[in-house]
Amino acid sequence: MTTPTERPIAVARAVTCALAGYGVFALHDALIKSLVGYSVFQIVFFAVLFSYVPFSFSLAADPQQRNLRPVHPGWVMLRTGCMVASIALAFFAFRSLPLSETYALLFATPLLITVLAIPILGEKVRLFRWLVIGLGTIGVLIVLRPGVEALKPGHVAALLAVCCSALSSVTTRRIGSVERAATLMIYPLLANIVFSGSLLWFVYVPMPFLDLAKTAAIGALAMAGQWLIISAYRAAPAAFVAPFQYSQMIWAVIYGTLWFGETPDRHVYLGAAVIILSGLLIVWRESRSGVSINRPFLRTRNVRALSAAPMRPSESDEPRMSGDDAPPDSRTPSRRRSTGRSTAPPPG
Repeated sequence: MTTPTERPIAVARAVTCALAGYGVFALHDALIKSLVGYSVFQIVFFAVLFSYVPFSFSLAADPQQRNLRPVHPGWVMLRTGCMVASIALAFFAFRSLPLSETYALLFATPLLITVLAIPILGEKVRLFRWLVIGLGTIGVLIVLRPGVEALKPGHVAALLAVCCSALSSVTTRRIGSVERAATLMIYPLLANIVFSGSLLWFVYVPMPFLDLAKTAAIGALAMAGQWLIISAYRAAPAAFVAPFQYSQMIWAVIYGTLWFGETPDRHVYLGAAVIILSGLLIVWRESRSGVSINRPFLRTRNVRALSAAPMRPSESDEPRMSGDDAPPDSRTPSRRRSTGRSTAPPPG
């Protein structure tokens, strides 16, 4: 618990880390878009490979994380498949669409997380959040303008990336209290390397040093961005930090205009504003006491875990819980002994 004197410092640290972290992710996405002439799978392979190497060293240094056998193999496989798909689909969307348009669609992820939490987590969603979900859906339709503009492959890829990312996030929320952090990190990394690497034989194009350095930077930026976001959530409550993800739209406009010569039309801005408003309303609603037991979005703090290892559940998807906020299976003494995690309430 922070003292009154320390609280302003913690808030300032959270704001700085959140803005810097999401700014780093925006640069990460712009670098993906700048790599033209290569298959998405080639970019994914090298980006994940460069982020896998530092993770391997950290895993080797932690003897408690070396047991990689999953407690729930089916859920782990589902999550792994979703993360593999979400990476490739998101990379393709960033390559195919203007940055601001891609972000506008990806910002719909919290809405789908809320919907999927109903069957997977047993979340009770009442009228207010259903209205917010409907509002966000209208925002997506404003961006896509069906019947007026042709639906492009990039649009389909972005929407499928939202579905895969949301399902992965909710799945992590379900199993994160009993699975080891290393288990949740290593399987998606290995699956991405094996899957994209197996396709390199068919799609590989020789890369000059500068482009190869860009793929290394993509992996490094993903790791750095996650570390900054972890630091932000450690310093302040989730409801305070979560809205800062929408600052990426500012970077999207800057990079899109100055780097790629993009000029989004008013429909993209309007649709993005509606989607962002709906996301903020979800954050506000989940942060209210007694409204949401699972708080599926606030407890799934990083939906940007694409090319790097996902954050440890204890630091993102599964903050420490106590009492009625914890799911039933995580409150049993046997589960607490098996995971060795604290059941103290989260800071803030």
